[in-house]
Amino acid sequence: MHRYNSYSDFFRLTYGSRLQKLSIDAGFSCPNRDSNDRTHGGCTFCNNRSFNPSYCTPAKSITQQLDEGIEFHQRRYRKAGYYLAYFQAYSNTFAPLDILRSRYDEALAHPLVRGLIVATRPDCIDNEKLDLLAEKARDHYVAVEYGIESCYDATLRTVNRGHDFAATRRAITSTAQRGLHCGGHLILGLPGESRQMLLNEVDIINSLPLNSLKFHQLQILHGSAMADEIAASPDAAKRYHAFALEEYVSLVCDMLERLRPDIMMERFAGEVPPRFQALPERSWRRSDGRLIRNEEIPVLIDKELERRDTRQGILFDSGKQ
Repeated sequence: MHRYNSYSDFFRLTYGSRLQKLSIDAGFSCPNRDSNDRTHGGCTFCNNRSFNPSYCTPAKSITQQLDEGIEFHQRRYRKAGYYLAYFQAYSNTFAPLDILRSRYDEALAHPLVRGLIVATRPDCIDNEKLDLLAEKARDHYVAVEYGIESCYDATLRTVNRGHDFAATRRAITSTAQRGLHCGGHLILGLPGESRQMLLNEVDIINSLPLNSLKFHQLQILHGSAMADEIAASPDAAKRYHAFALEEYVSLVCDMLERLRPDIMMERFAGEVPPRFQALPERSWRRSDGRLIRNEEIPVLIDKELERRDTRQGILFDSGKQ
């Protein structure tokens, strides 16, 4: 067993087998790019194409994307029998209610799909959309995954996020009140955030009614505003901390020790194809030059927790909530 609370273990224990996520690009956009009342340009770290699998494109129907995703994953993960439709690209509640219902219903109609995971922004949700998702959750597994990215308003302004942390707290609270599984995503290494700030951030996360959490290290991606800034002035790269692998594993373990023990960890690091890396020298590699893959990071986390003889939540202080 892991020394942290594993989201994948939850599925195995609850459903008796692996439930594989299938990414979908349903053709949605983002309010931080398209709405007239927003600062245009989107978040400075964003290049959504970097994490879309090759079979994901809005030119294909949702059903076709699911079929192709199942074919791909059955070759890679032979133990997966059923799937979750993961509405991943951009903000998957950024549409009128009738369009959202139609897209979600098409995914749930697939005979091998057991539920939905809907990735979105805290400022792109309202009561009607949450009620729709709660309706779907009566008969299916439904999770809402919010891009928190940072709990600090100064950081959110720096990366042009387009909302404050109060919006995050409201969205997560409203989601939890409907009994929906609520997940969050944090980026570690955003400009201006020190190691101590990241450790302090755990106390803020603990105060939220979250069920699951993802950590991603900051990656500078071609096509993002961060990459454009560095291309124009290479010295700008110094604003963005490059974690050594051992440093990152140590930080994550320190955060896990403080994290509320019931929060399930879904992911510890991000990975994009090398062609998207604007600073490839920052990628984690073995001594022979081979890239360290994303699935290897949890193994390193477990080994470090074992070395410390510690676990998730050992330093959790309920009095700080």
